[in-house]
Amino acid sequence: MLRTLILKELRGHLLSFRFLASFVTVFVLVVVTAVVLTGDYVRKVDEYSARQAGLDRYLRSYAHFNRIGGVLEPAQPPVPFQALVRGLTADVNMESFDNDPLPVMFPLIDLTFIVTILMSLVALILTYDAVSGEKEDGTLKLMLANGLARSKVILAKVAGAGLTLVGPLVVSLAAGMLVVLLHPRVSWTGANWGALALILAGAVVYTGVFALIGILISAIHHSSAASIMTSLFVWTLLVLVVPNLSPYVASFLSPAPSRIKVARETQRLTDVERDDLGRKLVGQYRAEVLKEYPVLSERLTESEVKRRVAEDPEYRKAYEAARAAGERAWKEANDIQGAKADVLNEDLQRKEQAQTSLARTISMASPLADFSYLATDLSSTGTRNMEHFGRLAGLWSRAFVRDYEPKKIADMKAKDPTADTWNTAVDMTDAPRFRYVEEGLGGRFRAALPPFAVLLGFAVFLVAGAYVAFIRYDVR
Repeated sequence: MLRTLILKELRGHLLSFRFLASFVTVFVLVVVTAVVLTGDYVRKVDEYSARQAGLDRYLRSYAHFNRIGGVLEPAQPPVPFQALVRGLTADVNMESFDNDPLPVMFPLIDLTFIVTILMSLVALILTYDAVSGEKEDGTLKLMLANGLARSKVILAKVAGAGLTLVGPLVVSLAAGMLVVLLHPRVSWTGANWGALALILAGAVVYTGVFALIGILISAIHHSSAASIMTSLFVWTLLVLVVPNLSPYVASFLSPAPSRIKVARETQRLTDVERDDLGRKLVGQYRAEVLKEYPVLSERLTESEVKRRVAEDPEYRKAYEAARAAGERAWKEANDIQGAKADVLNEDLQRKEQAQTSLARTISMASPLADFSYLATDLSSTGTRNMEHFGRLAGLWSRAFVRDYEPKKIADMKAKDPTADTWNTAVDMTDAPRFRYVEEGLGGRFRAALPPFAVLLGFAVFLVAGAYVAFIRYDVR
């Protein structure tokens, strides 16, 4: 009997115009989105390659240590999943206004948007009258009068709605993946396929949550008109209000300093104050060196200094002592002012992390936020990937500053003791280059478990709620 009831629900959904319209809309939108985002991904790959080629030319002929920090920075290449999920790696770049402002004003749709917005609406459209509609038609009273158990009726409605929604989602995603994989410049690994399967599982649960919301609300109301209005209100609350309001609530409950103010203060400490302190210390330390080596008081041209350094061991010793004093002064100035700046930045980072964690916790009251976290973390386009990228960038930075830079400067000094090692162009093509590697699927899966568990919790709670509401439903 349960099988017959499920088939009845499936037939009713599949033969309805709203199912046909929803299926066509989702299918076309997924395919078009895959085409557009695949082209966008290939374009970004080309741009990344061009930037790397330009960086190679800079390192070969124009690099110097005084400015290399602003040029040789870690950069993440586009990941293959960006052909479906844009995520945080597609940050809005205001430079896009130089070409076309519309992609910035109206961001491209991706798989996450289609599932969270469109599929949730489709689920409500298909289920808002699951119980109240049959009551209005009189069929619900007739079924129960023939001795059908209410538990089987409500279970059939849940199963029928779930199976109906899975079809359009799977077929549309398969068509979208076909578009992606047919492009010769897009290749997916086994980890990508595993992540996609997990995202699909999350999408099924997420869509099921909204189907259950529709069934629950329908089992509370006695008219379809009231049911659809309540369903839309709940959808607005869960999809639009809670996720967008959570950062503001978190900023009120856990405030953080202004980034702009901290950046300005850090700039002042590490620029103006550092230069003042550095010049002061240089004067003090070089005065001490001058007392020990009076020969340095002679005014010589640059060429004469080079000649004396090369020919006179005593003068070279004095020159190196003066140079070491200058370097010690600037290092001390950098250390002192850098420590002050680090205090400000660490305080900002600690408070921002606390605020972000609170905002994430609050937002997880919304199924949309849960699926968004799940999809972006699994696809290496979310906050989890930002942390992974930061760790890789930190390892590269330490390798450059701790190992490469001192050795390169020492080689420059060995070739020319009088060279300005910070402002002299030198070939840095042998410098360690940043290499981005996606986090393993295991780590991404562990990050996606909490939001997936919350979605499952929503589903279990809603199934129980729909069951209780239908058991107590007055069919008269």
